[in-house]
Amino acid sequence: MRTRFRGITEREGVLWRGAAGWTEFSPFLDYDDEVASRWLSGALADAAAPYPAPVRDAVPVNCTVPAVGPDRAAEIVRDSGGCRTAKVKVAEPGQSLTDDCDRVAAVRDALGADGKIRVDANAHWDVEQAIDALAKIDAAAGGLEYAEQPCPTVDDLAAVRRRTHVPIAADESIRRAEDPLLVQRKEAADVAVVKVQPLGGVQAAWELAAQLELPLVVSSALETSVGIAASVTFAAALPELPYACGLNTVRLLTDDATTRSLVAHNGQIAVPAARPDADRAAAVAADDATRQRWLDRLQRAGELLK
Repeated sequence: MRTRFRGITEREGVLWRGAAGWTEFSPFLDYDDEVASRWLSGALADAAAPYPAPVRDAVPVNCTVPAVGPDRAAEIVRDSGGCRTAKVKVAEPGQSLTDDCDRVAAVRDALGADGKIRVDANAHWDVEQAIDALAKIDAAAGGLEYAEQPCPTVDDLAAVRRRTHVPIAADESIRRAEDPLLVQRKEAADVAVVKVQPLGGVQAAWELAAQLELPLVVSSALETSVGIAASVTFAAALPELPYACGLNTVRLLTDDATTRSLVAHNGQIAVPAARPDADRAAAVAADDATRQRWLDRLQRAGELLK
């Protein structure tokens, strides 16, 4: 990682080639085998089947700003490949609301008045904290596009949504929920964040998208370009795409498994004509101990699919 993000400094996962091309299995290390099995199910399915046909040739994307200082935040925006939307991480453990406001204000300065800012709290606030924080951060931003997962539960999201003018987006309350449609039934969000790999692959994400009446934002799970290709193609196939997608995250990595990385140019990522070939897999290969750890994890997750 170029910057510590989601508590990690290295990103790990597994790549392999299936009948339809390369696929990625990269659940985070803190996820248990049951959660990882859903990611594996998706990787297996995506390796065997073609992606849906796109209806657009490029996908607009946001840049992602980790919980860094104001100067670095502005630099990330300027180096984002022309993104006019920024997703800013807030509520980082060990940091203050002042840190969040300063970061968001710096992003606003870098984007200019016509850029869009969304924030992601990763469910770190309770309802009262969220109401207070969103009011202050919204002011620092000069207006937020939306706030992603400010609280952990669907009921809390619904409570916050009733008490703030800032639109609410649901992420964890969809992809990690036994009932991903509960957010919709309880009117707890204005936007649904859809992540292909955690939901079980392209087909599973497609089936969920068909049931969601909320506008969708397709976001990454911090994959290499092999995994990002699945999400970009999925987003490009959706009938409507009203928001920039959170798929410019290969820029957060110091290296990639493919020669041609899927990153933004002029604020969008072009849909690849074919699946990326992991022709740099050897250059980013793990050591023997890490490789064995992932083989063991694959076996455990696979056992849960039988």
